[in-house]
Amino acid sequence: MTPGTVKILRTLALLAALFAFCIVMFGAFVRLSNAGLSCPDWPTCYGKATWPGHAQDIAQANQAFPDRPYETHKAWREQVHRFLAGGLGFMVLAIALVSAWRRRVAVIAVLLAAAFAVVGVVMYIRGEHVVSSFLSALAIALPLIAAVTLDRPGAWKIGVVALAVIIFQAMLGMWTVTLLLKPIVVMGHLLGGLATFGLIAWAALRWWRVGTPDDRFAALRGPVAVGIVVLVCQIALGGWTSSNYAALACGTDFPKCLGQWWPQTDFPQAFVLWRGIGVNYEGGVLDMAARSSIQLAHRIGALVTFCYLAWLSHKLARAGLRRAGIAIGVVLVAQVLLGIGNVHLGLPLPVATAHNGVAALLLFTLLVALASTQRLPATTESL
Repeated sequence: MTPGTVKILRTLALLAALFAFCIVMFGAFVRLSNAGLSCPDWPTCYGKATWPGHAQDIAQANQAFPDRPYETHKAWREQVHRFLAGGLGFMVLAIALVSAWRRRVAVIAVLLAAAFAVVGVVMYIRGEHVVSSFLSALAIALPLIAAVTLDRPGAWKIGVVALAVIIFQAMLGMWTVTLLLKPIVVMGHLLGGLATFGLIAWAALRWWRVGTPDDRFAALRGPVAVGIVVLVCQIALGGWTSSNYAALACGTDFPKCLGQWWPQTDFPQAFVLWRGIGVNYEGGVLDMAARSSIQLAHRIGALVTFCYLAWLSHKLARAGLRRAGIAIGVVLVAQVLLGIGNVHLGLPLPVATAHNGVAALLLFTLLVALASTQRLPATTESL
């Protein structure tokens, strides 16, 4: 791999990570503006590659989907989000191809995965759902197999694995629509988007040689890794809160909930992950006791996350990773303030969207901290 090729690859990874972050933000905007079902079909929108624009197209759309009247101000958001996700998919495909370039079998596997993914979408549009599912499964499996065959460690394998993740993320996007905003799918779609962002960001950090020439920060890897796990769990709780429309289950009270420290709850119902198929989950189906339980769990998780990451920020700064520690602390405080603002202000769209974006930014600061504890090898190809 020539230095010029490595430079192109790491630049592409950086651009893809920035683009993925923007998509996470825009996806949150779509979800929080209740536009998740504004296009009742997938991947088209009321049968259009874009969305209906003329009066005749709108009339046909309303006739074809009488239970889902066309709303122009929402439909474009959902379809633009799909276009952006598709653009990111092409960028990740390019990263995967370059990462696998010296291994012919891996390159063929990556190309076949892309082909199977495209044909799978075509089969889905034609109503061949079984064939589409089989092809999609192959499209996910092939990059994983390709990554295993690579004789390079670290970032090179992740560059290929990211392709499998983004293909699965596309399937989650489809299920979000077809399963009518099923909470477990919506939460999975959020985590999938963050996983895609995290993998690409990690590869970019390694290719940009973020790290140290020795192992003097090796003892910090474990605490940082635990911090990432804690944060991901809290993000999952946030996704569960949002997908069950429980963000305002405690009203605008904080730290109390509905004027009480511990209102009526129903935790068993609150965390039933799988419910029936065919139910429209838009607006939520849980009663107030269950939603309050979810909101309380999210708040308790936020407290645990804040305490651990605040401690980690202090530990990193004292150990010599001052910039990483300060960055984690600053973003952590901003995230907590946004969370409290969501409650007190009644979940305004800009604040709620920023809350999702800062969660991704907090994940990135932890990835930077983790990369900073890694020892850098002599050559970029060994990263």
